[in-house]
Amino acid sequence: MNEHRSIPDPEALIADMGARARDAARVLAQTPTETKATAVRNAAAALRASEDEIVKANRADMARGEANGLTAAMLDRLKLDGERIEGIAQSLESVAALPDPVGAVIDESTRPNGLKLSRVRIPLGVIGIIYESRPNVTADAGALCLMAGNAAILRGGSEALESNRAIHACLVEGLQQAGLPEDAVQLVSSTDRAAVGAMLRANGLIDIVVPRGGKGLVARVQEEARVPVLAHLDGLCHTYVHAAADPEMARDIAVNAKMRRTGICGAMETLLVDREFPEPAMLVDALIEAGCEVRGDDAVQQLDKRVKAASAEDWDTEYLEPIASVAIVDGMDAALTHIARHGSGHTDAIVTEDADAAAAFLNGTDSAIVMHNASTQFADGGEFGLGAEIGISTGRLHARGPVALEGLTTYKWIARGDGTIRS
Repeated sequence: MNEHRSIPDPEALIADMGARARDAARVLAQTPTETKATAVRNAAAALRASEDEIVKANRADMARGEANGLTAAMLDRLKLDGERIEGIAQSLESVAALPDPVGAVIDESTRPNGLKLSRVRIPLGVIGIIYESRPNVTADAGALCLMAGNAAILRGGSEALESNRAIHACLVEGLQQAGLPEDAVQLVSSTDRAAVGAMLRANGLIDIVVPRGGKGLVARVQEEARVPVLAHLDGLCHTYVHAAADPEMARDIAVNAKMRRTGICGAMETLLVDREFPEPAMLVDALIEAGCEVRGDDAVQQLDKRVKAASAEDWDTEYLEPIASVAIVDGMDAALTHIARHGSGHTDAIVTEDADAAAAFLNGTDSAIVMHNASTQFADGGEFGLGAEIGISTGRLHARGPVALEGLTTYKWIARGDGTIRS
């Protein structure tokens, strides 16, 4: 595999990997659906068979992470056990069962001159994925790229190096058993940060880069990239409890949105409570009793002595920890204004029994995912029936929200004539 090659420097490493990925991409673009699916299913089987080796590798990463002072949220993202490995394997099997977008006809028409036009989905080519902490991304991204006919170059964070290597070995095993080139999914084993820069400059070898991580990583990618970027930004998610919300529903949704898993991008970071909502203190109490630190504005602090004062920075902070900022707002317009000013365009939700209010929020919130009477923790490709996701795009071009198979394709125009010439 590529990690055993002797490459003198990061630029040469990425150039070598990119050239081999492009060769593999040409093969994948013509590979039948069942062959791709077989490779992914084989990889899932290899994951299950390699559980002990993967857990052992992950323990080494966890020990190093603890020694280096990784936060609890980062360690939670990093951790693998039998249950999570089984979840990854099931996710791969879900991806393998999805309809293949490659070759799908988007639309077609016949021009007055007899020319028959159609738009057909094709792979993007070679996709570079740069990510932090989560070793499951190695499996998900590799499988999604493969099923959409793309080659992938994966560069995970140094904190998950051993885990990523162990998972990548399973992907390679799946490819080999299916008779596909192992260069279809490559892992950058170098921890040199210069390798990231080399990927961002690999115009002509890498067709698009997908960053998954914190603001620092995404900002660097967007600033330095010489190839297109599909950005997965931070998840500064809001839940707005409207005046007409059912109190018990609002309580359950708020606690779940924040506390189910605090380290994921779909976790609620800010709770907005309408001033006319009858039981705001109940919401605050429920969060605190669930183990969440609440930071609030003056009105929220008056509800419960345990609430800490929120600073200006809190409204713009993705905590990824059991901390939530809570504000009392004067109606729908104030809630929408707060979200527009402080949100990241990821996922925002309203809790209300008023259908008109729900419609106003869903139409007025410019985020990739908007929800009504549901926890923001559902912001996940698997939960959306996509098998897995390569990231949640918060931009406005190409793909938005959970990016799965269809988001990893583009299209070409096909024109069919019958000796048709232009006058």
